[in-house]
Amino acid sequence: MDLDGVRRHTPVTFTDAEERAAVLAPVIDRDGEPHILFTKRAEHLSSHPGQMSFPGGGVESIDANLEETALREAEEEIGLEPTEVGVVGKLDDVPTVSEFAVTPFVGTAPDREYRPNDGEVAEIAVLAVADLTDPANYESERRDHSHYGQVRIHFFHVDGYTVWGATGRMLVQLLELTTDWRMPEEVDRVVDPDADLPS
Repeated sequence: MDLDGVRRHTPVTFTDAEERAAVLAPVIDRDGEPHILFTKRAEHLSSHPGQMSFPGGGVESIDANLEETALREAEEEIGLEPTEVGVVGKLDDVPTVSEFAVTPFVGTAPDREYRPNDGEVAEIAVLAVADLTDPANYESERRDHSHYGQVRIHFFHVDGYTVWGATGRMLVQLLELTTDWRMPEEVDRVVDPDADLPS
């Protein structure tokens, strides 16, 4: 995994979104192998309950900028201190169905035990990049979306977790910028708009 790809990237930004949010994709070196930290959102949350995500959340008045938002939220959600993070760069902003534009930051973080904030995070999962880039663990589908038209949804299945949705879109770009993995040109299936999605 070569993080220089993120450093060189000029991200696409959205300036007209009603709501702004930022997340941090923490990259961890575990026994010499790159891993990425995800959180599993608590089931009682009103938006995206139970889904895999990166630590992050909405902008607050105390935040000087979006990077500060991402670092503050990571500290609140998993106990990652801002001074422990080596921010590398940003990915493209991602619009979500909840009317947010999310700015993903990428940064290095130490390999240690993190504490999930029970109010927001059900679990913390540190997944190996080697598994995330294994073709056997990836699939995608195309469906019509009421707001965005035809969309491609990515699914990464690793260690019993499924990363998909907005986080899946961020992960696709992160892996393409930093590894040899490339999104397959063709989807695995085309499904009806109301087909089931992971919970």
